Order: sequence, then C-alpha cells, then structure tokens
Amino acid sequence: MTATKSRAFFKRAQKTIPGGVNSPVRAWKAVGESPRFILRGKGAHVFDVDGRSYLDFVGSWGPLILGHAHAKVVAALKKIVERGTTFGAPTPGEVELAELVCERIASIEKLRLVSSGTEATMSTIRLARAFTKRNKIIKFDGCYHGHVDGLLVRAGSGPATLALPDSPGVPPGFTAETVVAPFNNVAAVEAVFQKYSDTIAAVIVEPVCGNMGVIPPTAEFLPALRELTRRQGALLVFDEVITGFRLSPGGAQELYGVTPDLTCLGKILGGGLPLGAFGGRKEIMDLLAPQGPVYQAGTLSGNPLAVTAGLVTLRVLSRSGLYKKLEEKGRKLQAGFETILKEYHLQGVVNRVGSMLTLFFGVERVRNAAEARCCDRARFARFFHGMLERGIYFPPSPFEAAFVSLAHERRELEKAIEAFAHWARREGKG
Repeated sequence: MTATKSRAFFKRAQKTIPGGVNSPVRAWKAVGESPRFILRGKGAHVFDVDGRSYLDFVGSWGPLILGHAHAKVVAALKKIVERGTTFGAPTPGEVELAELVCERIASIEKLRLVSSGTEATMSTIRLARAFTKRNKIIKFDGCYHGHVDGLLVRAGSGPATLALPDSPGVPPGFTAETVVAPFNNVAAVEAVFQKYSDTIAAVIVEPVCGNMGVIPPTAEFLPALRELTRRQGALLVFDEVITGFRLSPGGAQELYGVTPDLTCLGKILGGGLPLGAFGGRKEIMDLLAPQGPVYQAGTLSGNPLAVTAGLVTLRVLSRSGLYKKLEEKGRKLQAGFETILKEYHLQGVVNRVGSMLTLFFGVERVRNAAEARCCDRARFARFFHGMLERGIYFPPSPFEAAFVSLAHERRELEKAIEAFAHWARREGKG
C-alpha cells in the first residue's frame, strides 16, 4: 500500500509549518522518504491516513506506557472535558497528582507542575542556581534536556540526527556557564569539579540516556555523581522526563538506588497529554514564587485534562506485577533481536533498560555518545524501512529509544522479531 495521502499531507504541511513537522525527528531526515501522517491509535497500533496499520514502538516517544487510547484514560478524559479544559486557577486534581508523585518518588517532597519537559529542566536549572548561588552547570555529551538555550550543547538525538551539534540562535554567553563531560566517565567529572571547584551549581543527567539511544549507566557512575555533588556543595538533578514511571514506580532513581536533589518529569506523568513537572527537597522547592523569590509561571500548568490523564495512568501502573511484565516484554524483544544479529552475522548491539531499548548497528558496545555516533546509520535506515514494510513502526532515528508498552502482547513482539529476521535475511545476502 502506498503512502499517497501521507506524502500529500507532508507537501501541504511544508507550506505552513517549518520542515513540515512540529518536532524535527518526525521529518524522517535520518532515514529518508517522507513521514507517515497518523490518524489514530489503539493499543499497540497506530493507523495512518492511507489506511495502513503499524505495530508501534514509538509510543509518542515514551508517554504511552499503557498503549494508545487506553479505555480508562479515554473514559476519564471524556468525563472531565465536560467540566472545562482550563481555568487558570487551582484544581483538586493538581493536588491529588502532586501527592501521588511525592508518594511514589521518595526524593520529591514538593512538586511544581508545568506543561513540558523543557519547561521542567529550564526551571530546575534556575532553581539550582538560586539555591546554590552558583552559575555553572555540568551536563553530559548526548544528553538532551529540552531546547533550553543554556543546555543545547551536544544535546542528543535531535541535533545528532540532523548533524547539528549546537543550534544557531543560541548566543555563546548562554552556554558559557555549561560544562560538558562524557557520560559514564567519572574521572572526567572529577576533573571538571577540580577545575571549577565551588562555582558549579548542579550536575544534570539522564540517569538512563534515551536521547542518544538507550545507554545505561555503569555501576559506579550515578553513585559517583551523588558523592561528588554532595562533597562539592552542588545539586544533583535527574532528568527523568523519559525514565520517570517508565522503569519502576519511583523511576530510575529507585531502580539504581541513587537519590537526586531535584527531579524533572514529563511524558508518562501526563498520560499522553502535555504535562511536565519538577520537584525535590522542600528547602529547595520553597524558593519558588509565590513562596520564594525564584519566578516561574505557566498559564496552562496543571491543566485539568493532562492532570486527569496522568492520575489515571499512574493509578493503573500501581497494580502489582506490571513492571515485571514490562521487563519481560523488553527482555523478549532484546533476546529475539540479539539472536537474529548473531544468526545473520550482523554487527550490532541492543542496549536495553526495562521497556526501552535501542538497536545500534555496526558497533559492539555503546556506553557514551562518542560510541553511539560510530553506529552504522545507513544500515539503520534500511532496517527502519524494512520493518515499516512489514507493518512495524520503529523510531525514525538511530539515536532514539524504542518503547514497549503494556499493550504489546507476546504475539506482537514475536511479529516484530519475525519482521527483523526477514529483513536481516535479505540484508545479510546483500
């Protein structure tokens, strides 16, 4: 089946939307051709405007841990929308969601809701600087923390995919206080602290990278960051926009047993609607206006629809055994892909943590951004289109995470593995 309608929509979109998309990776520049325009989703599948269905491993880039159009989420939204969409005033749901997040994530004593992950990281950095009375921020090569000017330095999947290490329009002064270190390299972080001593306000990190492909931390990395920041009087910020409620009820910090000072959340928090948050220790969060002097505001922050979807999603996730199921599903997909790589003599590695994974071609290991950039991008593009031909929709970039949801059944995971085997057989002969 051709993508005639999708191509027509893309051509039409390019006349009024820069690049034809509202977020760069959606343009498929890393894999070629034009993107599919999606009409609807249900469970583990999405359906495009040309009438074709795909088994979806994008999951709107992570939020849809329950799958598309989950019945309980949809029912709650139908009910709440009749009351109104936004009020610019406090609502009971905001309180309930804040209480639930503080209950689930031990490091968060107070929480501020915003509308996106970018807002969360931007506000967290401002807060960290105010609390420490310092300016410099350490981030890691390949970690993406939203399109905040001061953090858009070696920033992961988007710039990596488009071969743009930084962005024009960001004045040098905006990034002068940002220091970049390699992920999983404790010695490099120690050297930065030694050089800049007591001028570092915070270290911000994705505890599990999801924006240069999935890269787990080494056993010593996160504990070392915790010890270094504590010793130097700096704050440790975990960007759990992707990993929050994805890897465990308490996020990556629960999984790895490392407690940050501040945490950024998004994606799953909103149950598929735009919602972000940042939170942490009470004495830090109380610096926020109107209680303190650090200003932050948002017209749609905590809007009833997103809060409702988030509450329903987190409550569903509270059921016993669901994270074990996600782990089993992720492990099955990884094992199937690794078997096929070996069987057809294709060099590659599958990095996985829980229900998020990335297949890197042409490399034997990926522990940081430099190693990720050595992957075979051309082969990945062939893989992407080969899977798409068989109705499997993977992220259209070699530097993105694929996501397994609770809606993915065993037979559907087997379908993805079979599709990969079919492509690998053809690729191996080529």
